[in-house]
Formats: sequence, structure tokens, C-alpha cells
Amino acid sequence: MNNGLNTLTIRESLEGLRNKEFSSVELTRACLDQIKKYNSDINAFLTINERAINEARRADEARENGSDSPLLGIPIALKDMFLTKGLRTTAASHVLENYIPQYDSTVVQKLKDAGAIILGKTNHDAWAHGSSGENSDFGPTKNPWNKEYVPGGSSSGSAASVAADMTIASTGTDTGGSIRLPASFTNTVGLKPTYGLVSRYGIIAMASSLDSIGHFTKTVEDSAIFLNVTAGNDPMDATTTKNKIPNHLEDLDKGVKGFKIGVPKEYFTQGLDSNIKKNIEGAIKKFEELGAEIIEISLPHTEYGIACYYIIQPSEVSSNLARYDGIRYGNDRTRFGDEAVRRIILGTFTLSSGYYEAYYKKAMQARTLIRQDFEEAFKKVDAIISPVSPTPPWELGEKVDDPLKMYLSDVYTVIANLAGIPGLAVPSGFIGDLPTGFQILGPQFSEKLLFRIGHAFEQTQERKVLEK
Repeated sequence: MNNGLNTLTIRESLEGLRNKEFSSVELTRACLDQIKKYNSDINAFLTINERAINEARRADEARENGSDSPLLGIPIALKDMFLTKGLRTTAASHVLENYIPQYDSTVVQKLKDAGAIILGKTNHDAWAHGSSGENSDFGPTKNPWNKEYVPGGSSSGSAASVAADMTIASTGTDTGGSIRLPASFTNTVGLKPTYGLVSRYGIIAMASSLDSIGHFTKTVEDSAIFLNVTAGNDPMDATTTKNKIPNHLEDLDKGVKGFKIGVPKEYFTQGLDSNIKKNIEGAIKKFEELGAEIIEISLPHTEYGIACYYIIQPSEVSSNLARYDGIRYGNDRTRFGDEAVRRIILGTFTLSSGYYEAYYKKAMQARTLIRQDFEEAFKKVDAIISPVSPTPPWELGEKVDDPLKMYLSDVYTVIANLAGIPGLAVPSGFIGDLPTGFQILGPQFSEKLLFRIGHAFEQTQERKVLEK
């Protein structure tokens, strides 16, 4: 019988475990019961960790022996792009459907060292190629709030599992919005960290210069707790920062009075759904009431973002997927799905002789201009508020046959990946029965600031919990 423990946040779970109100075994079992009850409908999980209860028992024993690791006894889910020693990792593709890794990714190892319990691996668009969760070779993930609609992608199962209280938190990857979009579509908090803040080692690469490793939580505070564990330098990933990592929970309750928050005029033009616009205008007004100063800014090269992204990203995808030859591990290339083949062809074309200068080189030059736009903007404002998606969640199947329409759903999110800056997606209400949210963007390594701003807004909202 479900005891409701699976609905708790990380903070609430830790407090309950420390006060011996319940055990990690009870907490983990509540999550596993929820998965068993609802996963056949939602399709959030691809693989369940059969050792989860045993891991929870060890966590309870460790706590009895005086341990108080940051995530001790907390059940979490992992996007199936994260290598897990001895636990199947598929990238949601038939190419790797039977692949068992020999080692853990750095993030997984950090989570285990912090005492987290791995519940299993979540569904997503195969190889993380998609904005809806429909490109998985193992069937689409459905939005827990309305199963006729998409939960957003690519990290669809990770978002849906948190929204449906199958897990306390989950990991994701964000190459062009793959955490922020599903967070916005499922009423969860999603963090895309600064590029290089969290190690990419042991995570199946999509586009290496754009991939950011983040997570989904139920609150902004939980997101800060999670990042305190995963952030930091890794000798196995030369792109990770050597900066000292702050305590992201510090200053969380200090509010936004006196902050300058920018609103890019280019983000509120034709193409933005009127209900999304109205919702974000309400959030902006709330920030003004909280004492922030709202300043209109310009990011003039925004219009080139989506074209720039869909040259650079497929180019890097085609290079990264070349290793899957079916010889060393996995199945052969005939098992690639349509979207993977599409991106391999696009990327190979733009990198080919005679086209590199015309496409890839120009896209990289445009990327520099986009990054400079943000550098100039952050001289005037502390952070930027923008939409996550131009539309609310769409119906399953609505965009499957129109790849270009699907790609345009990333128009507001790819910019942060091109610039390498952090983005925090925060829920801001509902349009009908479907969730929506906005994103807060900041300078590189400003996650602590984003949490403070997001938390201030979150305190003005009543958290809506999914009724099942």
C-alpha cells in the first residue's frame, strides 16, 4: 500500500530520515510501488534497478552508524544516457538495447557516494534527439498531467517520473533545451548548468560542445541540494571547471529586491503563444512586486540561434555516433531510428568538403556573436527571464511528421547552450490542465543567483501536486 512518501521533496525526505519518521527502505519502496502502478501508462522508466531495496537497506544501516551524506537514502532516477555499472544503459535506442556498462559515469558515482539510491533508468528520445519524448525506440513517454500530450524532450521520462512522484528527483541532459522544456511541460524544476560545471564523463555524448548535465526536482531548493553533489572538477573531463564550487543553498532566502532582471524584446514577438505570453507577463509582474527592477534588453542575434544550433549540433552528432559500428559493442547501424539517421546525414553534409566553410564555420561565427550578446546584456542586468517553449505541450503525434516544426520548439532554449550559460526552468502555473513555466538565464557559473531568483518566485506560488 502506498504511504505517500514518494510525494516528498529531497528536503522533506532528508528531514524525515534524520528524524527516523520512516526509513530509506520505506521511501524507496513507495517510489517502486508508484512505478509499478503507473509506468505501463506513462512509460517513464525503461529499466528498474533490482538492487534498489538492498541499496536502501545499506543506506539505513549507514545512517544508524552515524553517516549523514548529502543524499543518504534518497531514491533518484537516471536518464538512460548515464552509464551505470552492471545496469542496462540503452540511450533509448535499439542499437544499445542490451548494453551493460563496465563503469559508472562521474555523476552517477558522485550520487552514489552521496548516498543516493538508484531506482532505474528513464526513457527519452533516442540518443537525446528530440523535443517531445516520441523518438524513443521503446515508445513515447506520456505527460502525467494529460496522457494525450507530450511531456517534452529529450529528457521525457526523467521529467515525467518526478511529476508522477515515481522518484524524488532525477537526472537529465540538456543540449538545446532537453531539461528545461520537459520541466516546463510537467510542472517540475529543471536545471541546465553552465557548460563545464558538471562532468560529462560516462554520459553518452550527443553534441559535445553543447551537452550540459543537469537534473529535475520538485522545488528550487532541491535543485540546489542536488547541484551541490554533482558540480565540480573531474580529471576525466578536461572541460570541467577548476573554480571553487559554492554552497548553492546559501542566500536562497534573501529575495530579489534591487535585482535587475532583463526581458529580451526578441523573445516576445510573433510566434509566441498568447497564453504563454500572458503567463510570463504575470511572472514578470510578480518579480516587480518582490522588488526587482524589470529592464527591456536586446539579444540581436537571437534570430540566428535555431539555424546556428541545427548546423553545429548535427555535425557533432554525426561525429559522436560514428563509434557505434556494432563491432565492439551494441547492434549494427541498421538499428538507428529515423531521427538519428536524419541528424547523421545533416551533420555529415555540413562537415563535408566544400560545405564546411559555407555552413559549419559560419554557424560557429554566429555562435560567438550570440555569446557576445549575453555578455553585453549581463553588464546591464543580473539575470534574464524568457519563455521556455513558444507553445504549451502539444498532442502526441502532432509534430512527428514535421521535423522542422519540432525543431522550432527549441527556439528559446538553444541559445543558452550556444552561449554556455546556465538556465533554470521554474513552473509558473497551468494553461487549462497543462503545466507551463519560464526560464531564468544568468552569466556563466551564476547558478546560486538563479536559485535565489527562482526560489523567491516559487514562494509566491502554491505547488500543485498531480492527483491520481
